[in-house]
Amino acid sequence: MGITPKAVIMDETAIGRALTRIAHEILERNEGCEDLALVGIVTRGDLLAKTLVDEIEKIEGVRVPLGSLDISFYRDDYLTNIAPEIHATHLPFNVDGKRIVLVDDILYTGRTIRAALDAIMDLGRPSRIELAVLVDRGHRELPICPDFVGKNVPSSHEENVRLYLKEVDGRSSVEITNVEPGSHVGSAPLGGE
Repeated sequence: MGITPKAVIMDETAIGRALTRIAHEILERNEGCEDLALVGIVTRGDLLAKTLVDEIEKIEGVRVPLGSLDISFYRDDYLTNIAPEIHATHLPFNVDGKRIVLVDDILYTGRTIRAALDAIMDLGRPSRIELAVLVDRGHRELPICPDFVGKNVPSSHEENVRLYLKEVDGRSSVEITNVEPGSHVGSAPLGGE
């Protein structure tokens, strides 16, 4: 049984529109898709990155390389997490000289992005790394600023802002809920609550 959201700030249609706009902005900023590659941060950023690659292909007629990145061992709280959930990193291309767009679902403190930057740099030297997020909720603890944002959502530290996607959760929406006692602020677990 899931937690009742305080607000649904994006439904499936709004998410689709935001991703289409972000795909156009990525192409505009990069003047096309030459040497462009998208890398989604597991567990929902990788699904968003796939959608963006599909959108870019519709616009440009070119399928840009797509990768997924597990940052579990790069997190600054790795040693305090008794049993981190490990996923696979899959980068079927060389990152050297590429213009990488990192894709994540909800940008909060910036610590996930810092870990992703460390992971990418361990794999090679891209010519540029940009950041695309579906939602920027503020409250940065590190000097991380997204290049492409679907929606800015001011929020409280006592709230969770979570993306649910049909592929893993059975519905697509961005919802705000109160942080339950004893739980932490962060991404929704796969398959919902």
